[in-house]
Amino acid sequence: KNWHHDENTVIFWRASSNFLYRFKYNNKMYFLRFSHEDESSIERITSELDFVLYLNKNSYSVACPVKSINGRYIETVETEIGTCYAVVFEAVKGKNLDITEMSTEQLEIWGKSLAELHNLSKKYKPKNYIRNSWKDKLKYVKSILEDFPEEKSAVNELQRVYEWLNSMPISNENFGLIHYDFQLDNVFWNDSSSSFNIIDFDDSIYHWYMMDIVRALELDELEDGKSKIILKSFLKGYCSVEKIEGEYIELIPKLKRYDNLLSFAILMRSMKDSDFVEDPDWLAKLRPRLIAWCDDYRREFAKPW
Repeated sequence: KNWHHDENTVIFWRASSNFLYRFKYNNKMYFLRFSHEDESSIERITSELDFVLYLNKNSYSVACPVKSINGRYIETVETEIGTCYAVVFEAVKGKNLDITEMSTEQLEIWGKSLAELHNLSKKYKPKNYIRNSWKDKLKYVKSILEDFPEEKSAVNELQRVYEWLNSMPISNENFGLIHYDFQLDNVFWNDSSSSFNIIDFDDSIYHWYMMDIVRALELDELEDGKSKIILKSFLKGYCSVEKIEGEYIELIPKLKRYDNLLSFAILMRSMKDSDFVEDPDWLAKLRPRLIAWCDDYRREFAKPW
């Protein structure tokens, strides 16, 4: 009721940390996102949208928010599960690509698109609210691990990761507001313009720009030979806009440990929150995989630095 829409076009799309619905208005596609107050806040969403609007103003292709009938980008809605914050975004044109099927040119353009984002981030000055940083995320990890004192390897890893990142040099050239989820499900390839359109800045965070490259590529999921080719092409495109010092390339494995630690904590929290007397069928099938992923992370924590 807060945004114009065509009747009978609203359909549920997916749920993760947010609830997403798709709808049409004047035959144009939009997405309605609900964020629960336990997962987000007005301040956090405002800072996200401020960055997105800044990028759009500077001709960077993103999914823009749409004002409600009331002239607001964010509407507060009371639901059966509590207070939620609603935002509507325009749908972007294009399609998702499979990393193993991308051409060298597409990989280079993907890297270039991320570098253009970082280039704009270096000039960005927040208006009101400041996004969280890597330190806030590690505080979040610590708060979760306090419920799991037996996870000593994760607690030790948290200490190592924090001390290492805290010793890293910070400058306007290597550190700023990053997307943090620049993976192929959030970038849409437009054949007609040979460019990518970007969505979902919900996880944007202050971090080293190199972290965005680590998160985007997920190279450990690919065969070694293929991952080297992909990294080379991606970095070629990236470096056509932004330079990367050689020593930062060597930091990829350690930055991946930060990401692993955060993923592990989120998984542990999810399994704790889904601890039913009897699991529903979908969770009974999923739980063994979640446990296996956690075991994989524990093995990674045990590896030397």
